[in-house]
Amino acid sequence: MQALAMLSPLEKSYEEARDNFEHIVRYLDSGEASSMTHSELERELEKKGRELMRIMLQEHLKNRSPGETDQRVKGADGVERSRVRLQHRQLETVFGSVRVERAGYGKKGVESLHPLDAELNLPHERYSLELRRRVAEEAAKTSFDETMESINKNTGGHIPKRQIEELVRQAACDFDAFYSMRDADSMVEQQSSSVLVISVDGKGVVMRMEDLREQTRKAAKKRTRKMGARLSKGEKKNAKRMATVAAVYTIAPFVRTPEEVIGQSKPPRAGPRPRPEHKRVWASIEKTPEEVIDELFMEAHYRDPANDKIWVALVDGDKSQIRILRRLAKKKRLDLTIVVDVIHVIEYLWNAGRAFHPESGTELESWVEHRLLEILRGKAGLVAGGMRRSATLRGLSTRQRKPIDTCARYLLNQSSYLRYNRYLSQGLPIATGVIEGACRHLVKDRMQVTGARWSLVGAEAVLRLRALRSSHDFDEYWLFHEAKEYERNHRALYVDGIVPPLSKPRHTGNHRHLKAVK
Repeated sequence: MQALAMLSPLEKSYEEARDNFEHIVRYLDSGEASSMTHSELERELEKKGRELMRIMLQEHLKNRSPGETDQRVKGADGVERSRVRLQHRQLETVFGSVRVERAGYGKKGVESLHPLDAELNLPHERYSLELRRRVAEEAAKTSFDETMESINKNTGGHIPKRQIEELVRQAACDFDAFYSMRDADSMVEQQSSSVLVISVDGKGVVMRMEDLREQTRKAAKKRTRKMGARLSKGEKKNAKRMATVAAVYTIAPFVRTPEEVIGQSKPPRAGPRPRPEHKRVWASIEKTPEEVIDELFMEAHYRDPANDKIWVALVDGDKSQIRILRRLAKKKRLDLTIVVDVIHVIEYLWNAGRAFHPESGTELESWVEHRLLEILRGKAGLVAGGMRRSATLRGLSTRQRKPIDTCARYLLNQSSYLRYNRYLSQGLPIATGVIEGACRHLVKDRMQVTGARWSLVGAEAVLRLRALRSSHDFDEYWLFHEAKEYERNHRALYVDGIVPPLSKPRHTGNHRHLKAVK
């Protein structure tokens, strides 16, 4: 007790935390702890350690209370708050629930202002920004139910499912502002290769009826349900809303011959194949394809403001996407090379080949390989005409030759974007592996959970958070988000956006000069 009396008032204020720490030490030396397995000891120590952290945080907040200022407090409404009262609020944190006591500056008829809340950058809601960050990261990976379970199990915070959904929406609200305001110079200064690739695709997400696009919603209302509990085969057609998926990256040229692509010869070169650099992927179910593609061009422009690189657009052949790409490239005066994904071409060839060779085997494989080689040599039109003539000479019926005609029509319609001999000689990519992967891990792996029907705002928020993680931008984004929260929740409330600085805390824990109110 004599030693405790010599402690400063600040040190005394952490007395409860010190007592709790000593209690943990005594527990570790007890017979109960000595009989535990390592796993049992880890779990118990984590629980007790979290409570110690909560007590330390609580006492630290008490030290910074009441958060008074020597300056006049005037709100953005121009009204000076001259009445000062001690007010408190509960805050749910990663360590557990704490109580924050702070001076509230008010006046009759107006909302009180709390300078200490601003200094701590506390949100208006009950849940701390760090706890919200944990929710955002977890919800980007797994369902809201599992997010709730994980937060309740692995932190001291407790959040109901409905609040988790709302916190996820709030966490993603600065996504567009983050990428719009990010310093373009930081992108330009990064060393990157000479080929700049943009890519776009679409992926359907099952939505609630009210959040389908108008045309799809009308078709869905006309649909006759075969089962009450779930959608049967074919019924999902009018239950989805398309998410537009975008990707941008740079890559080094990789010159190849058609024979090297199909494995008929080995490239006379050493070293690994170039990999995508500075890749960013994202998806939006709320915005139109044209809006997403316009953002795609803007992101690419950050990486090549002088248009020194070779611009390539990789697509799967969707006509509407190609029209938008061509229109925007013309508007922005860009020399854009549009390439249709060779993997899609191969799928058409396999379907056509089975019309000639129904049984799998070397004949079918040889048929596909020969025609693929000719297409890679820039002869897509000749291949299309040749397979149609073969179907006619064999006397195939309309039904039998349908996949052949479909393939031939695809090759002819896309011939302007199938000049693979030119693309390969320039070292340009010809496959959409990056965007296909983005469709899978951004959209399918999270959004197509069995039985899930998404709201528009919920789906958009989760897609944004998943995009931030996939592009390795989440940590930088969260700092930006916290800064924006400060602007919204605090600076915007004060005249001229200036929060009055706090006077030095007394560290006495005695706030009797303030009247406490709830």
